Amino acid sequence: MSFKYFEDLWNLWYTELHNGTAGLTLKIKKVLYSGESRFQRIEVFDTYEYGKMLVLYGSIMFTERDEFVYHEMIAHVPLFVHPSPEKVLVIGGGDGGTVREVLRHPEVKNLTMVEIDQQVVEVSKKFFPTMSSGFSDPRLNLLFKDGAEFVKNDREKYDILIVDSADPVGPADVLFREEFFRNTKERLKDGGIFVAQTESPFYHPDIVKNTYSILKGLYKNVFMYWAWIPAYPSGIWSFCFCSDTLHPLENFREDKYKTLKLKTKYYNKGVHFGAFSLPNFAEELIK
Repeated sequence: MSFKYFEDLWNLWYTELHNGTAGLTLKIKKVLYSGESRFQRIEVFDTYEYGKMLVLYGSIMFTERDEFVYHEMIAHVPLFVHPSPEKVLVIGGGDGGTVREVLRHPEVKNLTMVEIDQQVVEVSKKFFPTMSSGFSDPRLNLLFKDGAEFVKNDREKYDILIVDSADPVGPADVLFREEFFRNTKERLKDGGIFVAQTESPFYHPDIVKNTYSILKGLYKNVFMYWAWIPAYPSGIWSFCFCSDTLHPLENFREDKYKTLKLKTKYYNKGVHFGAFSLPNFAEELIK
């Protein structure tokens, strides 16, 4: 990904490009924050079309207008499948959106979040209070550590492990490597579920192919599911669902879904089932 600013006396625009040939351009109201942490450049823009958005190393992480799609899908899909999701581990997710959604499930007794960049969390707390609301929940154990090193050295076991990573560049590159995926499986209890974002099958076919090739060597059940996220490259974004014992559709917890009655903006039962129906080009990638 690359980006440029186009500014004159009247206009400020942000453009994120894929391979320098196609991308998304947004008109900016105001630059709210621009700085560098130990790991990456962090920026917050207020846009006309998408509201405030967080940008890391030149790539859009989320916008206020559509962030609920990503965070609801990465959290609720596994949580409505696992029979007893009491202990959850989230790698990454410094904006707090995934934590917010996971903690809407009262069955979750303990949530550990491992984020490498403390400054991302602080920026989110300041500029995105609705995103970061879960950081004050007593069930959360927030650690500022390298996620890859954590899963390599940790000895705890979790019911669900969610990798809410950025694109595989910069500090997130290691989170798409085989060693990391193997170590995450070691952190799962028997019957556990592993979920991660797996990029765009339209713009990132090589990453998708490699990721699912690795995962299919580790788990008996490996599925891609997808969501429509307008601010992301191509608008189609994929996630993996991996487990040795659980099936994302056959083990969907109808009873919990009816009882909990979550008020969501994107996720529902129909979306849960429909998300696993893939277009042919995506099916071909993960065969």
